[in-house]
Amino acid sequence: MCRHMAYLGPPQTLHELLYASAHSLHAQSYAPREQVHGSVNADGFGVGWYDPVRSEPVRYRRAMPIWADASFADVARVTRSACVVAAVRDATVGFPVDESCAQPFRADTWLFSHNGVVADYESVAEALGPPIPSGVLDARAPVDSAPLFAMAVRLWRKGESMERALAAVAEAARSCSSGRYNLLAADGTRLAATACGDTLYVRHGDGSVLIASEPCDDDPAWRRVPDDSLVTATTDDVTITAVR
Repeated sequence: MCRHMAYLGPPQTLHELLYASAHSLHAQSYAPREQVHGSVNADGFGVGWYDPVRSEPVRYRRAMPIWADASFADVARVTRSACVVAAVRDATVGFPVDESCAQPFRADTWLFSHNGVVADYESVAEALGPPIPSGVLDARAPVDSAPLFAMAVRLWRKGESMERALAAVAEAARSCSSGRYNLLAADGTRLAATACGDTLYVRHGDGSVLIASEPCDDDPAWRRVPDDSLVTATTDDVTITAVR
């Protein structure tokens, strides 16, 4: 269910990051190579990026396949950023194909994406969701990712690190529902991700880092992240530790 990716490094165009590679996120929307749950990601897409003129990330989301939005493909050629989070969606059964469900979600200076599924949404929503963080509309989205995001934002606003918050959310969700909890976040200067039930890869070098559900190209520098792992990344270093 879904594919997502994040980039941190020298500014690149969104087209270079999302379209140009042979197995880019655009290609993964209709022909993912390693997606086990579902075969096509046509239920929406979203891109969030950071611009030097503002602290909050900019975001673009649609409730259509990324391949069907020719206007965004055009804009992507002239939009550059040093930090990007993007996702293509295969909707969880029982939840709508709606723009509000497309990720990444956004709150304050953070971007958040969930690749996976919550098996028992009611239990997770009750345990993790309330109270909804003030001013965070994405935490109210009609999708199983929303309570995960709500908990992450509450932890971040209390001062928890980006990576430890993701680990805490994944652990809390797994304690009350089976599912897949691959979470991804950025704050403009760092990336963090969990590998909990689905594939995750990292490519680091030449002053940049990419984290993705599956490799965007055939570069041998891609490393598979073991399941039940937490990834913390800057342009200088990538750390992989156990979630637990």
